[in-house]
Amino acid sequence: MQEDMQIITPVQSEVSIITEQEDFDKPRANCAVIGIFGLPEASKLAYLGLYALQHRGQEATGIVSSDSHSLYRHAGKGLVADVYRKRKIFEELPGNSAIGHNRYSTTGSSSEENVQPLLVTDRTGPVAMSHNGNLVNYRELRSFLEEDGAIFRTSSDSELILQLMARSHGNTLQDRIIDALKMIKGAYSLTLLTEDKLIAVRDPLGFRPLCIGKKDEGWVVASESCAFDLLGAEYVRDVKPGELLIIDKLGMRSVKHVKSKKLSYCIFEYIYFSRPDSLIFGDNVDKTRRNLGHILAKGHPVKDADIVISVPDSSNTAALGYAEESGIRFEIALIRNHYVGRTFIEPDQHMRDFGTKLKFNTVAGVLKGKKIVLIDDSLVRGTTLRKLVGLLRNGGAKEVHVRISSPPIFNPCYYGMDFPTRKELAATSKSVAEICQAIEADSLEYLTIEELKSAVPSGNGQGYCTACFTGDYPIKRDDVKVSRKIS
Repeated sequence: MQEDMQIITPVQSEVSIITEQEDFDKPRANCAVIGIFGLPEASKLAYLGLYALQHRGQEATGIVSSDSHSLYRHAGKGLVADVYRKRKIFEELPGNSAIGHNRYSTTGSSSEENVQPLLVTDRTGPVAMSHNGNLVNYRELRSFLEEDGAIFRTSSDSELILQLMARSHGNTLQDRIIDALKMIKGAYSLTLLTEDKLIAVRDPLGFRPLCIGKKDEGWVVASESCAFDLLGAEYVRDVKPGELLIIDKLGMRSVKHVKSKKLSYCIFEYIYFSRPDSLIFGDNVDKTRRNLGHILAKGHPVKDADIVISVPDSSNTAALGYAEESGIRFEIALIRNHYVGRTFIEPDQHMRDFGTKLKFNTVAGVLKGKKIVLIDDSLVRGTTLRKLVGLLRNGGAKEVHVRISSPPIFNPCYYGMDFPTRKELAATSKSVAEICQAIEADSLEYLTIEELKSAVPSGNGQGYCTACFTGDYPIKRDDVKVSRKIS
């Protein structure tokens, strides 16, 4: 048996976690990864990159750096600004290479030991890893490894990759990584760091975005290109599906770890998750999101409407597209309090009742007597939209017509997004008319799946995962029950 892998205990953060808002009515963002190689003060650059990628995970964050002799780690629960708020932290993260991670847990609990990057020591030395995605054969592999004597430190599916690497008989790190990848199924965009190498890996279907940038004589790898803008790095290209990149002092070289027979880019990255200023899957998020709005206006008009407004901030671009296509004036009528964000201390039910009002307020002068088109990017439970429609009416709106720039969501995601269970999704138990009544809107219409597919860069939806809408899962799980209901 190969030498057992040792998980190094995470550094404890002084940040205390506050509870997540109970009725946050959106799919939860997954995770973000960042990698820096060959740049001074790499840990500070990783910190800045994680700051730009905060929208992809707010539960926990971590950085591992290398000075070519050792790896150093700091991680903890909380937002980026909180976990790294002390200057001396970066003195304890020296070196010209680093990887970082922002976490929202989709597999495994939110406990401290699951905070990434994971840092381990195997027979050849220390290795750190950050993972964005979800492995669909997690339970099967974990049972196999436990029966073989493996002892797990975390409940995260990410640790499986490291355990499999430790058991590989491969002579090189590259060989051991490829051996591990042959065993796993699902979505993974990875960054790995050793004392002298940065490695980036993407799954063969390309579920999650991962791109490469160049800064001076060094390299940057990130979940989204918006991190490059902050760091002053130039976008080079995406890490290709099924590609393994090795970056060291000799430069960057590419290895195809598996052939890609098809592609399954997550279509929700364009709808909601990615920042509008990012370039993902080779195209601009802003352009695609605006196109969603144009198509929504063509197929789902509101006659004689006075203004178009958005649910800020993720729906702003689609609302602009709707306004451009329809000729109806775009107005800012909902103001979001960005200091509330996605977390709020809620000691009792009385305080919870203020949740939506804390996050949003109306501009009454804009709303009074107006027939409104309200654009939102998705509808999950419908609880927040119902409260927003009420706020708009209280602000003076005469009519509120809701338009959603995605189809109804019928199924959970198993590739790194945290949707509620099927029974919690509004579309699985209610018709569109019933949802409209539940949110107390004057009308409600969604994009159709055909309209959505026509809006993304391929123009026909080929190469995208639409399982949450259609139930067509690119990688099957035995315990998955799907709905293809259309209403």
